[in-house]
Formats: sequence, structure tokens, C-alpha cells
Amino acid sequence: MTEQQSPPEQMATGEGAGERGGTYKITIYELENFQGKRCELTEELPNITEKEMEKVGSIQVESGPWLGFERQAYAGEQFVLEKGDYPRWDSWSNSHSSDSLMSIRPLQIDSADHKIHLFENAGYTGRKMEIVDDDVPSLWAHGFQDRVASVKALNGTWVGYEYPGYRGRQHVFEKGEYRHWNEWDANQPLIQSVRRVRDQQWHQRGSFENS
Repeated sequence: MTEQQSPPEQMATGEGAGERGGTYKITIYELENFQGKRCELTEELPNITEKEMEKVGSIQVESGPWLGFERQAYAGEQFVLEKGDYPRWDSWSNSHSSDSLMSIRPLQIDSADHKIHLFENAGYTGRKMEIVDDDVPSLWAHGFQDRVASVKALNGTWVGYEYPGYRGRQHVFEKGEYRHWNEWDANQPLIQSVRRVRDQQWHQRGSFENS
């Protein structure tokens, strides 16, 4: 089980506030390695061109997490952005199939606890796998297949990946029910690894980190 910590004190007025009192702050840069035109955000942005930017070349997340999207209006491939520096597009894209990031929003974390149900078939039928307060780098290694066609995210926020080891396209599951894989904008019911998304302001111990 994860160890729940007390939420931090509220930061300066004007920064985006999360549901549990956390804050959101991110800086996007037009060029790689934190160069060129920059824009600091504390709330959602459906189209980066609203800030007179043509593209996003690098990102610094001061507090979050955030969710970036390949296209405007929160569409296309998803990119989870947790606290840290992202000097190039391939540092936030696990699939390495697109260098485009055109919209971005805070990713809400509703609970310190995490529970998710994965189902083999659409409509919550077929084989079922329950994951509680854990990250799973390979569903196969835990005796489950790679076909995931429906999901119930009962607590917390999760991200599933096409391939083992948290690789490939990312699919975010905020608390709720997903009856069919097209509800998480997937082309096929393929998920082979799953992990929790945790706001590092509240979950400083055991947080997932890229190496």
C-alpha cells in the first residue's frame, strides 16, 4: 500500500489549484533545450498558438502532473508530464511517432489510493485483472494477456502503455469507466504495462521516475 502524506501548503495566489489543494505550474518553450519563446501556464491551454507559439520544443514541469496532446483541443496521442525537465520531444513521447504537442491541461489526481480493473473484452466482460496500489511493467508476467478492451479506474489516475516496460503510446485513465477501447482513443485493445500517475507534491516516496 502507498503511504499517504499530508498535502502541502497552498502556493502563491494565481497558480492553478488541484482538487486536493495542490498547484499546477508548467513552462513550455518553442525550441529544444529550453530556448526560444517561452510561456508559463497554470491552467489548461486548448491551442498553443493562442500564446503565439508555433510548436513546443521543450518543457519544464514545476508542479503537476500535466497531460499533453498531439493535436489541438485535447485530441490525438497523449503525453503524461510529471515533475521534471523535458529537453526534447522524445523525452516525453514514449512511442516516438510524433513530435507535435499542440494542447495541454492539468491532470487531476483524485486520491492517494489507486485501484483499477482491466477487462479482456468490451463491456467489462471476459478475463479481469485487478491492480491495487502497484505499477505493473508487464501484464504477461502477472498472468494476464495484452488484450485490454475495457477499463474501470476505481481510484486514482493511471496510464497504460502499448508495450511492456512503459513503452509505446500512452493512454490515461482518470477515475471513471471506459466501456470500449475507443473511449481512450486507441486504435486497438492493446495494453501491456500499467502504472500509477502520482502528483509528487503528495507522493514523494516511491514515485515513478524515468531512468
